[in-house]
Amino acid sequence: MISVLILTKNEELDLPGCLQSVVWSNDILVLDSYSTDRTLSIASASGARTAQRSFDNYAAQRNAGLHDFGFKNPWVLILDADERVPKTLQEELVRFIESSVASAGISAGRMRRRDYLEGTWLKYSQLSPFYIRLVRPANVHYEREVNEILKVEGAIHDFVEPFDHHPFSKGMAHWLSKHNVYSSMEADLVIKSRRGEAPFSLTQALFARDFNIRRYHQKELFYRLPARPLIKFLLMYIVKLGFLDGRAGFTYARLQSFYEYMIVLKTRELEERKFTNGGT
Repeated sequence: MISVLILTKNEELDLPGCLQSVVWSNDILVLDSYSTDRTLSIASASGARTAQRSFDNYAAQRNAGLHDFGFKNPWVLILDADERVPKTLQEELVRFIESSVASAGISAGRMRRRDYLEGTWLKYSQLSPFYIRLVRPANVHYEREVNEILKVEGAIHDFVEPFDHHPFSKGMAHWLSKHNVYSSMEADLVIKSRRGEAPFSLTQALFARDFNIRRYHQKELFYRLPARPLIKFLLMYIVKLGFLDGRAGFTYARLQSFYEYMIVLKTRELEERKFTNGGT
């Protein structure tokens, strides 16, 4: 079987649907960041194991979930509360675990994520729709405090069937609030990168064979581009054919452009604060 790790913070709205989609698992761990709503009681009532840990950053939280609590099974499926596992993916996961492929040096599995807005699958608007979510915990670890990346020791298997993500399930205000926090963390990473505290390689951004490494350095390269909000909108809406997603695609491209603009403004603010404080 496959164990499941779900990270939560005040997820009483989304958690029931997530848990229902993985009811087939014999080992579900909900790692909670001290929710103040009914998240823990919902998890416990479903039969899931629960643990709590104070949130410090996304990579650390996910690493703790994978490495500090133990699992019944060698393979762990990582989910957020607003994500769902369709039956077709469940069946493919089970076939993979039962096959000889799973033991042939494979350390992780990558699958497509389908994001939804206004009931529309953002088929074209997603910049990076493929995510590693099935792992052998001993062979993986997360890096980067926000928009974290997963480093894998070993081969990665690609699944055909997707899983579903509903980032707007709690409403637009919640999405904006969450990305306000993300943008602050991203701005701090930009400053660290410009100070030389975060390594960057143009060669890795263009030619790294590992998708996650390439994506990390491409993001660092993106930080160095002028007019990033406009570039991101054009990339998502025109280059990636986001206009084919209709109104939802246009809305999502504008939201992501605005998110990028928040990072720009907050980065500028941090730089000006540093200059005002004499470079300290």
